[in-house]
Amino acid sequence: MSTAPRPDDRGRDRDAEGRARNARPRDGLGRPLPYGVEGVERQPEGVTRTPEETVAQAQALLDAGRPFHAHEVFEDAWKSGPEDERDLWKGLAQLAVGLTHSARGNLTGGARLLRRGAGAIGSGKWGQRPYGIDVDGLVGWARQLAQLLEGDGPGVDAAEHAPQLRGRSLQ
Repeated sequence: MSTAPRPDDRGRDRDAEGRARNARPRDGLGRPLPYGVEGVERQPEGVTRTPEETVAQAQALLDAGRPFHAHEVFEDAWKSGPEDERDLWKGLAQLAVGLTHSARGNLTGGARLLRRGAGAIGSGKWGQRPYGIDVDGLVGWARQLAQLLEGDGPGVDAAEHAPQLRGRSLQ
């Protein structure tokens, strides 16, 4: 029996057991594209990476203007990492999703997620540079971008506004 996703009678992707599986191609911001259209390569789900690999891969995706995909890398870290670090990785995922929403034109939602992510990583419980991550710099970046968005600023370009996870001096 095949477990490959297939559209059901309402066009939703389901595996052979009827569980939801999204096999539609996606654009660089994670938006679904019509079946048959070539999208960008998806991030595999459930990958266990070292924290250093997580940061490096997420940064490469952010630099490429693919914050949705960077969020998936952070999500893997939060789901597979130690319990005491999950809020760090979840907060970083929220920053990536905030940038995703902002680039898609959802300025209100983007600003909310940026502030939520900044609050999560800025709690101080990881120190200033866990795994080389510039927490203070990211908190400042997120709050500044959220303020721009809340002032009815223009949408943002995901690559142009991508944060530097380890700070500019370390890149």
